[in-house]
Amino acid sequence: MVNSVPRLVIAAPASGSGKTTVATGLMAALSARGFAVSPHKVGPDYIDPGYHSLATGRVGRNLDAYLCGPELVAPLFAHGARGCDIAVVEGVMGLYDGAAGEGELASTAQVAKVLRAPVVLVVDASSQSRSVAALVHGFVSWDPEVRIGGVILNKVASDRHEGLLREALESVGVPVLGVLRRAAQVETPSRHLGLVPVAERGSVAVEAVSAMGAQVADGCDLPALVALARSAGSLAGAGWDAGAALVSSPPPPLPSPTLGFARAGGPPSSSGALPPDPCTALDGPCPRTPDGLVVAVAGGAAFTFSYAEHAELLAAAGAEVVTFDPLRDEELPEGTAGLVLGGGFPEVYASELSANESLRKAVSELALAGAPVAAECAGLLYLCRELDGLPMCGVLDASARMAERLTLGYRDAVAVSDSSLAATGTRMRGHEFHRTVVEPGAGDAPAWGMRAPERRVEGFVERGVHASYLHTHWASEPGVARRFVERCRTS
Repeated sequence: MVNSVPRLVIAAPASGSGKTTVATGLMAALSARGFAVSPHKVGPDYIDPGYHSLATGRVGRNLDAYLCGPELVAPLFAHGARGCDIAVVEGVMGLYDGAAGEGELASTAQVAKVLRAPVVLVVDASSQSRSVAALVHGFVSWDPEVRIGGVILNKVASDRHEGLLREALESVGVPVLGVLRRAAQVETPSRHLGLVPVAERGSVAVEAVSAMGAQVADGCDLPALVALARSAGSLAGAGWDAGAALVSSPPPPLPSPTLGFARAGGPPSSSGALPPDPCTALDGPCPRTPDGLVVAVAGGAAFTFSYAEHAELLAAAGAEVVTFDPLRDEELPEGTAGLVLGGGFPEVYASELSANESLRKAVSELALAGAPVAAECAGLLYLCRELDGLPMCGVLDASARMAERLTLGYRDAVAVSDSSLAATGTRMRGHEFHRTVVEPGAGDAPAWGMRAPERRVEGFVERGVHASYLHTHWASEPGVARRFVERCRTS
């Protein structure tokens, strides 16, 4: 199969240059003109895709070559872009910045090359004039395999400033495809983990995205951008499919007695062997349940971090995925057999989460009964005994609090305890992104052993609970969804 969806990658020399404004504005402007726009984001970021979804009316999807491997970037892109007229991919950090110490891995440049997509470079021109030519020339010449097809100048002060910039760039031979002035309406507020998510801003976010669309439509050459997108090279191969991924995923590794991860108090202990996983003997996904097997997935303003492929994999494995809001719903969805608590901002909503005693009790009872629970970051905090002194679900004998230091980075991890999510020895790559601390940081049966950047154990495996700070992308290891659903079926 050949994928020829027109596509652009919106990149920048550095963070803070205006990528999100331009990418989201371009998505909104094209959508307003009748294009079916497929929104994508390079890297693990959960927040920007929310703005992309608002601009396009479609699910924002991530393309992360570290979490999923470079070989999955094009299939995941094709999956998200199926049926669309054009795709816009927002980059991460600076164009050539990737995973620390890993060369170009997970950089916007790598993703652009894998997708055979032209790049539009967004340059913050607020403090320069003729020097912009040297900057753009450097980015154009650094990697000949990266095709920079145009520049959008952001934060331009005046017509005279624009003239100086355009004159300087004539010598580089890269067309100026847009010029944007400063605009307070398009600014999005930030806090300790980046932009404030769409779910928390309501109508204000809608107005901001609309303003971004208007600014890009007024300041950019939309026909030229569409023409550039149509010059992208064709991609061979089929799009990613959740059902096919489950069929082709290998069975998890056999448990290992020890994986050699050091921790205070000695090596990690095991919580005991779980019953054999019936799915490991199957060539394909676990059979669907005719009457519906409910897996409840936390959503709402406190739990906004989720990859769309997770729900798709759960559904392909036979689950009925039902979203609930821990801030508002007093009970879990009827018939809940398993629970997924993703990332988000429970620290911002700690008092509201704590006040919902009925739901906290329901979550605790479900977990204590042995039902499978997969909790990442925010979910881990929610399962703790307390968060910043306020009662949480009390499933884990641990307390959580805000911290001064941000923990951020990619991780290479291996499961060190057999759980409802992963067999011992399962290797996954993940991402940590939090400004909280959980004490203790690991239970008697830790969830993960971190292989890089440092060797340590982290997280908790208790009964059916798998709780950790680590965000993972299940498309890289579809068997975890199959295993989780089967445990829901048999627990």
